[in-house]
Amino acid sequence: MIKLGVIGAGRFGTNILNTFSQLEREGLCELSAICDSERQVLEAQVKRYNARGYLDYRQMLETEKEINAVAVSTPDHLHREPALYAAGLGKHVMVEKPLDVTVGGCREIIEACREKNVLLQVDFHKRYDPFHLSVRQDVMEGRIGRIGYGHAYMEDKIVVPRDWFRGWAHMSSPVWFLGIHFLDLIRWILQSDAKTVYARGRKSLLRDLGIDTYDWVSTTVEFENGAAVSFDMSWILPEGFESIVNQGFKLVGENGIIECDSQDRGTRVSYGKEGVMTRNPVFINERIDRSGRIKYSGYGIESIADFVYNLVYLEKGGSLAGLSGGITALGEDGLESTRMAAAVHRSLESGKAETPER
Repeated sequence: MIKLGVIGAGRFGTNILNTFSQLEREGLCELSAICDSERQVLEAQVKRYNARGYLDYRQMLETEKEINAVAVSTPDHLHREPALYAAGLGKHVMVEKPLDVTVGGCREIIEACREKNVLLQVDFHKRYDPFHLSVRQDVMEGRIGRIGYGHAYMEDKIVVPRDWFRGWAHMSSPVWFLGIHFLDLIRWILQSDAKTVYARGRKSLLRDLGIDTYDWVSTTVEFENGAAVSFDMSWILPEGFESIVNQGFKLVGENGIIECDSQDRGTRVSYGKEGVMTRNPVFINERIDRSGRIKYSGYGIESIADFVYNLVYLEKGGSLAGLSGGITALGEDGLESTRMAAAVHRSLESGKAETPER
């Protein structure tokens, strides 16, 4: 039986816990232990998921020696150390995006996992969106011809850096927290790495609120296949916007165009004085199953479940090489996305086009 540990049990860590708990009921794994540095969060999650709790991931991994794999869902800039520690003990590792906020850190994690011959997976859930999968299939089949240019955007409401993650938003940016999703997605759809990056951005609104980070960043990435795609990334949308996240992209080729509005899935609601809201049930959806328990589905769950399915595949004799080239984002994919994001930040500082670090 695959035994799992979760490091970081906060807002997104809860999605991981829901997924692992659901798969535990299906007999695929066991949610053994949870670690979070905030005692109040830890106690609540331990009670909810009936797992052992730890305030320190080192203690968890040294005590729970039977754990086979861990999921790391700490803040963006705190992925490296727990991932390295788990890999050093021979545990399979899934890391929430980004793999690390430095190219060197990504390489360290990749090498540590390679040395122990364990799986390193990065949770880029945009790959699992059925609309995005359809776009990728069309592009791979050449239906729009050679792609020339495109545009992608991902924008959060200001409540995310100001309220949800105020304690560490200054250590991140709309590039690391948001944009890297679409940097990975477009790279995956194009099947091409970045060649050059040119970016511009502004620190103003959030800095005035005491959060020293970029309000927004706009960048153009030239890919090695010749396509040029612009990315708009921000987390200052007004509180009254109809969704927590606004997102989408278009790609234009020599034989066609594809546009995908990943925010507006076609359903709007308005209750009382809350204003108009849009729904995205293909991200995370809840329903009650025959046993009266919540059943979670959607691409935000499927990307996490994919880690467990991959562990089952390996347990049955599958190879790490057999996981490459598909939907799963492996360590090298995490590295390539960080190379782009790091180049974006260098370009912001230099004011010039930058080449992703090799």
